[in-house]
Amino acid sequence: MADAGQAESEQDIESKIEETRLRFKSEFVEGESSSDHYDSRDVEKLFRDDSLVEGYLTWRHFVVEDAVKMIDESFRWRKEFNLNDLTENSIPPWMFETGAVYLHGYDKEGNKLFWFRVKLHVRDGKTLQDKKRYVAFWLERYARREPGMPLTVVFDMSESGISNIDMDFVKYIISCFKVYYPKFLSKMIMYEMPWIMNAAWKIVKTWLGPEAIGKLRFVSKSDIQTFIDPEHLLPHMGGTDQFKYSYPPLPDDDFQSPICENGPVISEDESDVKDIESESKETLESSFSSDQNIKPKKVNFQEDAQRSDDLDRSEGAGRLRGVRKPTTTFKGTLLHIGPAEELSFGAKETEKKCSIVLNNVTKNHVAFKVRTTAPEKYRVKPSNSSCEPGASVDIVVSLHGGFQASPQDRFLVMAAEMDANTGSALHDLAQFWKEVPKTKVMEHRLRCHVLETPKSLLGNSFENSLVTPANEHHDLQTTLLRVMATNSRLEQKLDACLWLQKVLVVLVSFLLALSFIPWGS
Repeated sequence: MADAGQAESEQDIESKIEETRLRFKSEFVEGESSSDHYDSRDVEKLFRDDSLVEGYLTWRHFVVEDAVKMIDESFRWRKEFNLNDLTENSIPPWMFETGAVYLHGYDKEGNKLFWFRVKLHVRDGKTLQDKKRYVAFWLERYARREPGMPLTVVFDMSESGISNIDMDFVKYIISCFKVYYPKFLSKMIMYEMPWIMNAAWKIVKTWLGPEAIGKLRFVSKSDIQTFIDPEHLLPHMGGTDQFKYSYPPLPDDDFQSPICENGPVISEDESDVKDIESESKETLESSFSSDQNIKPKKVNFQEDAQRSDDLDRSEGAGRLRGVRKPTTTFKGTLLHIGPAEELSFGAKETEKKCSIVLNNVTKNHVAFKVRTTAPEKYRVKPSNSSCEPGASVDIVVSLHGGFQASPQDRFLVMAAEMDANTGSALHDLAQFWKEVPKTKVMEHRLRCHVLETPKSLLGNSFENSLVTPANEHHDLQTTLLRVMATNSRLEQKLDACLWLQKVLVVLVSFLLALSFIPWGS
């Protein structure tokens, strides 16, 4: 779906973004009370966030009229469900406790997995609206944490039956990805769909449309690892993930404090730290003022801040030597951050380091810190510091030891504007992060891109020589998966037929036996 935008030049895209805004303003905002239909915060974001408008345009193949209609429908829905103010407290607790819907793990492409445990869903018209709000809560939560990052939806249909299928609810889920969250859907995996549901899914396909149908994958236990590694699959799917859903807290992957240049960071007491991102108590800060009575195996980072700054200046040139500079930039309200979307790592020594460049675009000092989902793999220096007005800071991210980067790894850059009287020493920064309101924190997420090794490039070249072009290889693979899925369903039907045949044989034998029994008068 997003491929349609590749033919558009950057100038054309900017022109259509502006045209879309003007059309939406003239047709839907001016001349009527838009406050009755839209949340003003959504309208304001549309007029300042180019990526949001581009998302709608891309999904509608850069047809401005279609994109404007889609924005109207999407914004009306957001107003109806009060998305901007939807919180965990807005949802009945029992819905979280069932574990029927949640975010957890990643597929092979690094996309977050959005799970629907179908067997836990019971069709009930009285709770349908709450269930819709529940799905909206998860999607909005993810959209704020991972803006622009696609999702892979997994319908786990094992042990489910026709009573678990609610067609109105399914249609709503599809609408979420077709209209309300453009470009969010990477693919939709249907796991172990019972053959009895084939008729229902024929109806569902008419709602999806040809583009979304191309994102459907019907899989079983034997082939689901084509898309998801065992480490992110539950045991009943043949995986090794020992994840057990429980509530509270919400099951989600939280960013952790990174490893610094000299080793693991010593954490502060969790009871004293409020997590700005997830509003749950966890380790956020590094303790640079620990007592001397620390256990021997832990590293003591009690250093003078000035000494640390002097060391950084003396090592600056050495740290940045051979580090690849970013070529793209994300323009945030406090910092311009490069790269805009991903950090690239490879197997070569020259590919194990890359930099994050921060440019302060405010008139005050800006505190920043970097967190990662894989702190055991990466060294980040500096990981917690501040940037002067108009200044630039280079952060070096390097792979630690013999670790390899993974597409599932994520980085989070957090920034907040500081008052003039706030100190820049490490202990002052720790106190600052404890007290700063969440609403004043700017967040930017970076995914990890793994560069291909020469071996993999050779393998790809060999594959391309056998199947040309690459799309044909993909189509062949998709067709093969569908054939395998169809074959699996046919085997299930055959087993059912054989069972029925055995029952009939028994019944016929019983009737024949009865016919030979002499009946008395």
